[in-house]
Amino acid sequence: MHLIALLIGLIIERLATRFFHWRRMYWLDRIIDVGFRRAGQLVSWPATILVMIIIILLALPIFIIVYSLGDTLRGFTYLILSVIILFFSIGPKDIGEEVDEYCKALKTEDEKQIKIAVKAIIEDEVPTDSHERIVRVEEAICVQANNRLFTVVFWFVFMGAFAGSIGPLAAWTYRVTDLVRRRAVIIMALEEESGGDMARIRNAVEFLHGLIVWVPARLTALGYATAGHADNAIAAFRAPMEDRNATISEHSEHLLARVGIAALSLQDNSNESINERGIRGAMAANKLVFRLLFIWAVIIAMLTLYGFTR
Repeated sequence: MHLIALLIGLIIERLATRFFHWRRMYWLDRIIDVGFRRAGQLVSWPATILVMIIIILLALPIFIIVYSLGDTLRGFTYLILSVIILFFSIGPKDIGEEVDEYCKALKTEDEKQIKIAVKAIIEDEVPTDSHERIVRVEEAICVQANNRLFTVVFWFVFMGAFAGSIGPLAAWTYRVTDLVRRRAVIIMALEEESGGDMARIRNAVEFLHGLIVWVPARLTALGYATAGHADNAIAAFRAPMEDRNATISEHSEHLLARVGIAALSLQDNSNESINERGIRGAMAANKLVFRLLFIWAVIIAMLTLYGFTR
């Protein structure tokens, strides 16, 4: 049942592009902002506890639904609930659609649209150097695929295998954790005057996010080695971390970026322009993600066949 729900959810996620705006859930930002303001007033409380309360409150509606349905959450009922929750948990933005927009901008050589497309993918300041910008986009695709897709799939299948109906709740809990993290980063960028109070909240949510992502990030990195250039990717996976002071979340992102680029193993071509190189790299990274998604689907199908998941 998990496999069927997952496949239907992924198919809908691929096809229902006109409904993508539904799952961006901007209204949740207002709730998260209220939580941040309340957390800022409770300076004596540990920031990690405050962030956990925000996440629990956001996940509470799904918990109530799962708990209320109880033993009836089986068969078709479970399938429908899982598909709906997966649709809203994956994302919130579609990485393939963003890659297409980026490639279209490169083809038209519209610098303004290129910057907009790059910023949407890397979710950070756009580098001024064209070659650095290309590499950052390729790295970000590998990182964002884990944040938006593979971690959701991992927790849905993993928790579903051990606790049945908890799978959809686990997927949604990860999604709200990621939404809280993204919101904290945005607020820190827009409101530098917010100072240490907001910084401690952001550090706390990034710590929790890093814990949740740690295992799936390493599985995804190993998957990139399987789906791409294995020798280079394994060497990159084994390479020591350069920044010893990086957070848990940053370690995972650096690992995914490093292994993803190594798995692509792209060589510069003197006959192509910088924009053509950017298109080739982005498309190659996107294909790497989809090859890995297919591999995960096969593995999950085998686990289901042999009774490891229900």
